[in-house]
Amino acid sequence: MIQRNLYLRLIRPFYGKPVIKVLTGLRRSGKSTMLLQIKQDLQKQGATENQFFELNLEAVEGLRLANFQDLIALLTSFFSKLRPAEKGYVFLDEVQLLPDWEKAVNACNVSFNADIYITGSNASLLSGNLATLLGGRYVSFQIHPFSFLEFTELFSPLNKPVPELFQDYLIFGGMPSLQYLDLKYDPSMQLLRDIYNTVILKDVVSYGQIRDLDLLQRVILYVLNNIGTIFSATSISKYFKSENRSVPVDTILSYLSLCEDAFFIKKVRRQDLPGKKLLTVNDKYFVADHGFRECQLGGNQAHIKGVLENIVYWELCRRGFEVHIGKLADKEVDFVGHKDGVTSYYQVAYLLADEHTISREFGALSSIEDNYEKSVLSLDHLDMSRGGIKHRNIVEWLLES
Repeated sequence: MIQRNLYLRLIRPFYGKPVIKVLTGLRRSGKSTMLLQIKQDLQKQGATENQFFELNLEAVEGLRLANFQDLIALLTSFFSKLRPAEKGYVFLDEVQLLPDWEKAVNACNVSFNADIYITGSNASLLSGNLATLLGGRYVSFQIHPFSFLEFTELFSPLNKPVPELFQDYLIFGGMPSLQYLDLKYDPSMQLLRDIYNTVILKDVVSYGQIRDLDLLQRVILYVLNNIGTIFSATSISKYFKSENRSVPVDTILSYLSLCEDAFFIKKVRRQDLPGKKLLTVNDKYFVADHGFRECQLGGNQAHIKGVLENIVYWELCRRGFEVHIGKLADKEVDFVGHKDGVTSYYQVAYLLADEHTISREFGALSSIEDNYEKSVLSLDHLDMSRGGIKHRNIVEWLLES
């Protein structure tokens, strides 16, 4: 099991505090494993086995619950067995599957000496219900598939050199379940397709009550095929119109929003850099794990620029940045990251193969009139830094802890 210290460092300050810890993210991205690692961490600090109440709402025990009152009954029984003033640690996995679950969580938080941790795979359901009932008494952490650094640790037993592992990462992505298949292509793609179908059917189709599955699939494939490209829902509608199919923009927006709520894709808005204003048209979308692009469309290596952007975007998110796309007159900056009051700019390229490419990638950054850090990331090994703009090898950058 890979120790996910990045998330433990973020969650640890809230241990024992009277706020509910909410772990969100794509289905099968490692939320249940994070609960286990949190439990082990708490046990190192003195918690004992009898202090833990653990329930997976997808497991047999969870499926036996008919309503939130059944959960309250279980929690009441658990806390009645603890000593006075003894804290109970409540772990509820995929909690959104139980109707009115938030009432049980709120009752537990109010009535017992509880330290509560929950996971869920639907952003709208979790944030909406928690915000309504709990106000500010919760903190949220999004759990992502494995970073490249975690991927290298996961597959270190294969004794592959780092460049070869990165080529594997470009294709397979970082879904944790891949660890059982030793990077064999066909079984890995079958696994990713099964996860994809589960996410789409359970967390998009079922929740959104979508009837036109073919249209949803075609919208998703459009997004996967245009990772790293600026487009809008209107662009997708026009694409369908060119194929003699009329699809309202509102329908496309609804489908995209449902996929975002399932943590499958993420819309990244553009920011006008001189005025710092967020623009309302033409965004970029990134998929939670680029392995899904390979299993649905193939050709990640042929579409490497977009895949590299996808990897860099999520790495910036893991490192705590709020990320936008930058627009400066007629130039585009791939990523503008904001963290702790500091801004960083990033251009992503495959290879800086000629002066035209170098001029394009560095030129967009050199036009920004501030002193914040600016970086060009590519797969080149030769350092081409110039004019105060850093050039970094993407693989080396990803391996920074």
